[in-house]
Amino acid sequence: MNDPVNRTMLLVDIEKFSDRDDVEQAFLRRMLYDVVDRTMERAGIDETLRLRADQGDSVMEFIDPNVPVPQVLRSVISELPAQLKAVNRMASRGAQMRLRTVVASGFIALDERGIWVGGDLNHACRLLDADLLRAALRERPGDVALCVSQSVWTGIVRHHHLGIPAEEFHEVTLANKNGPLPAWLLGPVPASGQTAPSPGAAGPAPTPVPDASGERPGPAGGTEAGPSGGGSASTSTSAPAAGPAPAAAPAPAAPPPAGIHFTGGAPAFGGSLVMGNQHGVSGGRVDGDVVMGSVGGPPRPGRASDGHAPADATPDEDAPCPDDRQPPAAGEAGPR
Repeated sequence: MNDPVNRTMLLVDIEKFSDRDDVEQAFLRRMLYDVVDRTMERAGIDETLRLRADQGDSVMEFIDPNVPVPQVLRSVISELPAQLKAVNRMASRGAQMRLRTVVASGFIALDERGIWVGGDLNHACRLLDADLLRAALRERPGDVALCVSQSVWTGIVRHHHLGIPAEEFHEVTLANKNGPLPAWLLGPVPASGQTAPSPGAAGPAPTPVPDASGERPGPAGGTEAGPSGGGSASTSTSAPAAGPAPAAAPAPAAPPPAGIHFTGGAPAFGGSLVMGNQHGVSGGRVDGDVVMGSVGGPPRPGRASDGHAPADATPDEDAPCPDDRQPPAAGEAGPR
């Protein structure tokens, strides 16, 4: 392999070349060569100062370092679109072409088989094949999309040389299988295409998770009001975040329905009136009167309407209950 040499690299590729048939592809290759040759000639770059490598649907020009890089850039920015427009005007729709272009600089070497190799050349080829450059050509009305390497931007474009509109170049980061590639795109950045994040760029902040108190952790150990806080304002404090809130106490059980309820034990009553229908007393001690039956019915003989004996009644006046009556004597008829 020969020693590496420094060259300015111009790479030009035809859009959707593989979609054409063999006849159209052969015509497009001839037209591509003609457009590049006329562009270099109009820029004053002699053929002896150029080396060409054919890539089928693209062509690579390695230009002698004695040719100023601004001269190459001006020809690509202004002369190449003009020559392409002249060719497309005379061609049918199927024979028209649109071009992706890259201008880069670096070292290349020629191996034993006559193939140009080098890391800088690989970098330029990846720029030419980037999805973002393809999207830029697809979304703009013109027929040429141009991208320059970081070294060309730093050494040439940013210095506002005559005929090179530095303000129209936009810094982009192109996605690539070997990592992000920095570059500068002439014209607007496309809305589509894969753009890799800049190295070291922080991703989106994770969404804070509300704790048991309904607050989200805020910056610097503070808190931010959650949905129940009644607003979106956040407060930050320097104090460390509080520990997890204790578990909420279980909700109290619903009160039992109105009435008197017993669950086990031996209840005792002292002169109280048990309301409602009673069906018997099981266990325990009951002091006072127990009224069996519904309250409000007809009073027993010798009793007041509330079921109690009159205050001036004597025990003898208390009529016996039907259950306390003696059985009838022999020969007497029972109650009918």
